[in-house]
Amino acid sequence: MFTGLIQALGTIKPLGGDFWKITFITHSLDVILQDLAYGDSVAVDGVCLTVEKISNDGFVATASPETLRRTTLGAASTQTRYVNLEASLKVGSKIGGHFVMGHVDGVGQLLEARQTATSWEMTFKAPSSIAKYIVPKGSIAVNGISLTVAEYDSEAMQFKVAVIPLTYQETNLSQLAPGSLVNLEGDILGKYVEKLLISGRSSYDTTENADDSSLTSAFLAEHGYL
Repeated sequence: MFTGLIQALGTIKPLGGDFWKITFITHSLDVILQDLAYGDSVAVDGVCLTVEKISNDGFVATASPETLRRTTLGAASTQTRYVNLEASLKVGSKIGGHFVMGHVDGVGQLLEARQTATSWEMTFKAPSSIAKYIVPKGSIAVNGISLTVAEYDSEAMQFKVAVIPLTYQETNLSQLAPGSLVNLEGDILGKYVEKLLISGRSSYDTTENADDSSLTSAFLAEHGYL
């Protein structure tokens, strides 16, 4: 589990097959490596990978063909570009973003990036697999970065975020251009709510009144959740 607060930038060097070597290129090297151990999880552009080997300048992880196909890491392994890196959350650590699982829901696309007096306004197109989880003022992970949705157009499946200069400069958002692909992960809370609304509580309730206690949108509205 992660928070969506990026700790360092790195580059991917293929070792052959599905093996990649992640080489750090920023002053934040020690932030990742100081406590990194064999078997630990690291989010690479929002994709949770397992550390198999540690060196002085990075680590080795394996990406399956499915991961390469469903995320932007497949392209990252064939061209040199920065990737966002975050070590897994530790018990007792500060949570400054939101709970990010490292399980990418889909690949989106940057439509526009516009600099304002105080931030960068970036508009992304989302696939249907994640668009249903996007809500205004809700959380979303873009390349593993925890961001707040400023605006959302449900018909066009587009959302806008305001990125402060620090986040823009210290992550690979600054490298994106219109048309660039990004990994997207919706808030885990929305997925659980969707699951409960679809299946209802009856499958988990063994009482005689199970059929009368289904969790529906009407039930949630009646009890102040919608």
